[in-house]
Amino acid sequence: MKKTKFISKTLYVVTSLLAFLYFVTTAYAIGCKTLGINIHHTQKQEVIEYPFTDIPFLLLHDTWRYWIFSFLIPLLFYTLFFFFLSNVFKVFFQPRIFTKSNIIHLKRFYWHNLFASIILMFIAYLFVELETPVFIIVSLHIFLGIFVFILSEIFNQGLHLQNEQDLYI
Repeated sequence: MKKTKFISKTLYVVTSLLAFLYFVTTAYAIGCKTLGINIHHTQKQEVIEYPFTDIPFLLLHDTWRYWIFSFLIPLLFYTLFFFFLSNVFKVFFQPRIFTKSNIIHLKRFYWHNLFASIILMFIAYLFVELETPVFIIVSLHIFLGIFVFILSEIFNQGLHLQNEQDLYI
């Protein structure tokens, strides 16, 4: 169990950092777009630069549809994805893993993967052209969601058995 705790703590830190970086990138891009700082326009692109430099950071198409559906929504989706994933890894280094709060973390993650990915793909499909890799990525999210759903059902059963065991002690 020591290996599992070490791996889950390491992955918790990595995914928490990724969630933070996605959040900061999203907030920075929104700030640049709304305030008009560190952003310049070329013929069909917007270029968001690294703070306090002239070095390009993000290259975006210059349309609102692209900005919202191909940039902002995916960034927000992956911010939440890595946040929920970090909470899933956090589950495995707790003293008791079969708890209601841990099951809630698993449920949030599988709901996000199963339903948010599909809903956002269909919404984006209405406004922008989606390429084949998007469908592959959404399929992977669906399989990941199904796997974590099964894991949460195992955790539910474990919690039930744990509560029964506590009654006999």
